[in-house]
Amino acid sequence: MPPTGVVSRSGSRAEDVLAGLDDEQRAAAQAVTGPVCILAGAGTGKTRTITHRIAYGVHTGVYVPEQVLAVTFTARAAGELRTRLQALDVGGVQARTFHAAAMRQLRYFAPRVLGGPMPPLIENKLRVVASAAARHRLTTDRTSLRDLAGEIEWAKTTLATPEDYPARAKAAGREPPFEAAAVAAVYASYESAKERDGALDFEDLLLVTAYALEGHPDVARAVRDQYRHFVVDEYQDVNPLQQRLLDAWLGGRAEVCVVGDPNQTIYSFTGADPDYLLGFADRYPDAEVVKLERDYRSTPQVVGLANRLIGMAPQRKGLPGLRLLGQRADGAEPRFVEHPDEPAEAAAVAARCKALIDEGTPASEIAILFRINAQSQVYESALADVGVPYVLRGGERFFERPEVRDAVLLLRGAAAGGNEPGMLVSAVRDVLASTGWVEHRPPAGGAARDRWQSLAALVDLAVDLVAENPSLDLAGFVAHLAARADAQHAPTVQGVTLASMHAAKGLEWDAVFVVGLVDGVLPIAQSLSRPDAVEEERRLLYVAVTRAREQLTLSWSLARNPGAKRARPRSRFLTGLAPDSGPTAPPARRSGKRPKVVLEGAAGELFERLRAWRSQVAQAASVPAFVVFTDATLQAIAETRPANVRELAALPGIGARKLELYGEDVLATVAG
Repeated sequence: MPPTGVVSRSGSRAEDVLAGLDDEQRAAAQAVTGPVCILAGAGTGKTRTITHRIAYGVHTGVYVPEQVLAVTFTARAAGELRTRLQALDVGGVQARTFHAAAMRQLRYFAPRVLGGPMPPLIENKLRVVASAAARHRLTTDRTSLRDLAGEIEWAKTTLATPEDYPARAKAAGREPPFEAAAVAAVYASYESAKERDGALDFEDLLLVTAYALEGHPDVARAVRDQYRHFVVDEYQDVNPLQQRLLDAWLGGRAEVCVVGDPNQTIYSFTGADPDYLLGFADRYPDAEVVKLERDYRSTPQVVGLANRLIGMAPQRKGLPGLRLLGQRADGAEPRFVEHPDEPAEAAAVAARCKALIDEGTPASEIAILFRINAQSQVYESALADVGVPYVLRGGERFFERPEVRDAVLLLRGAAAGGNEPGMLVSAVRDVLASTGWVEHRPPAGGAARDRWQSLAALVDLAVDLVAENPSLDLAGFVAHLAARADAQHAPTVQGVTLASMHAAKGLEWDAVFVVGLVDGVLPIAQSLSRPDAVEEERRLLYVAVTRAREQLTLSWSLARNPGAKRARPRSRFLTGLAPDSGPTAPPARRSGKRPKVVLEGAAGELFERLRAWRSQVAQAASVPAFVVFTDATLQAIAETRPANVRELAALPGIGARKLELYGEDVLATVAG
């Protein structure tokens, strides 16, 4: 029924809007006034609920369509909202991204606020960032420029000034491509260059629009008269800059409905702050909170696994948690599969994809999800080998990545000069080293690390091919790369989707393979020193799991390459989910507990010294001992007694960050 005191313009139409909604969706749709928080779990009909809520408000006369602003994070989501509203006989509602809404307002008010027309927009920061970096004599390439631009974007979305950046970056656990002071200097020069050129970037759009509303009463009055009701989708992903603009739009009013899922908070690294969602009821004590927990997407078996996974996370303060309730018919139990190495894992997944397609599942209804984009290479190759087409989402195909194209050109040039059979792997390493690539030393910065991993994948491929054909030379390797690239350029419109877990958010498939689930990949190595970052990695796996409608397979491999020591532990997030016995479980976890390490002689003495050192470091840092190094890593150190950084970096569980933090101390302990 319409809210008390409201006369319906079209009572029957309003009731039609509510038809077909479940009880919780209906409650949310009828909550058309005051602060409202809709906690919408994965697959619970979030978009359906908010569009029907807007339509109900319009058809009951509570809303004037032109006075509603629905804010989303992507143009695709905004377009979907408009399409669904039109189907509900509602036109005139503004559904836009934050940036599109701000641009529209700033373009109109620029003469009053800025004294002239809308300034030009910098659509790509790299040119300006490059000039700023050059002024500070930083040596950069396209990868480090992308990471610098990313740091500037993070700083601006979190409202950090150049002066604030070093302290804020340290507190947030950022890994900038240069020293924080150098990044701050580039950030300051970047801002000066924009001001000199009279240009704005996309973050400025939001900041200047908020300033216009905060500092110009006439502008605030006009905008707030225009927009009386606000809906914010994916509210768990709002950053401080977006929240500031939302506050400016509201102007102290409480006619706002936020929609989000705290279990799908996976963008903290870009500046998103889930505390705005978690603290909504504290900010608005009279807020109506509605939970959507009926999952219409996935089978009860997939839903049950998702609930168990997220149920192991520490309880966060704020709004109540969500527990999904599967609404579909029963399906197959999720599968947990262990493999000896990554190529074997990829081959098995590709074979299963082919079998599903042969059984009638459309290729477009199958997805392979991984943590980092560089993992795609082995799956691209495996799918091509069995003739299964694929679509790479959220990234370039492996052989189309700039660093891979450049590396292939260098390899082709080196092959033209001749090379000895049996020396392929060392030849590939030497060529990549000429580009600045250093094995076992992944750099800081997201783009730089992605580039490093892509080149490392070429080395891994060379190792695999040599295992099959020891006489393969560099010319043969280059020819093999060309053949793979040609095979993967075939039309792939109806292909299996390859995507990172981040790129998969908001999507769904009948069958999903979540692959590469080993510690150091998920959770990713650089998160291990911060419990909050580890928990975000858990939520990322939750997002991946909840993409599956009917069939779900989770897999991991004990070694990266065939023949290597099978020492990689499966992801800690699988503990309590995957079977702890039987052929699919790693040997080290069959009892559900880690076995006690027993070493004798000098190795045993060194192991105990390493444990004592680890205990002191962990106590000083107030972290669990395993965050420093696991027993398995200490055992590997004690058994191999590395004499230098290169040998230490080759051991399992040793990444660039841990080398930086502990490398010298570990080598000193070994030598001592």
